[in-house]
Amino acid sequence: STLLQEALLTYFLANVLVNDVYLAVGYLAGIMRAFLQNGKRQGLNINYSYEEKPLGTAGPLALIRNDLTSSFFVTNGDVLTTLPLHKMMDTHQRTGAVATIAVHKRQMQVDLGVVECNDDNVLTGYIEKPSFDFRVSMGIYIFEPRVLEYIPDDEYLDFPDLVLKMIAANEKVMAYPFDGYWQDLGRHEDYEQAVKDYEKLRPQILGETSP
Repeated sequence: STLLQEALLTYFLANVLVNDVYLAVGYLAGIMRAFLQNGKRQGLNINYSYEEKPLGTAGPLALIRNDLTSSFFVTNGDVLTTLPLHKMMDTHQRTGAVATIAVHKRQMQVDLGVVECNDDNVLTGYIEKPSFDFRVSMGIYIFEPRVLEYIPDDEYLDFPDLVLKMIAANEKVMAYPFDGYWQDLGRHEDYEQAVKDYEKLRPQILGETSP
């Protein structure tokens, strides 16, 4: 929703004193611009980058490559989090990485018995309802301008493919673990939960003082 996207923009301002914001827009671009306008209400300078065709999640960065001359944040427009962006930036600059990805621990529960077999279908193990821990991308990144060298003009490119390109080129890509609040809004039920959470977490997210 545009309301939560406005909250995300204000969150950036509150956490790292971001001034210039570029929004990659395509579908429903008019609604986005009508609601967020030029960013004056949030204390920001909002610029709009329009895609004439879908360019994926990373491809649109090529459209504004001339404006990205120092370390910069990139974020999906559908996340709500209390991630301390200034600490993430400090860590990124200290490690000397070309890219840093915020990651969150998730656990998946398998509600079935899992059997392990060798190539001859002989059982070698049996695990009843196992759980697996893994880290997922939070959809928040810090990039150095050199990252743009891996993004071709006018071609579709998603962030996973961009990251794999950099790893293949032996670039240093770091993860920034965060165990605090994070909600991806890609599913309807997650969005509804985020709306409820936002009222409670608003002071923390927007850098306000609780009453």
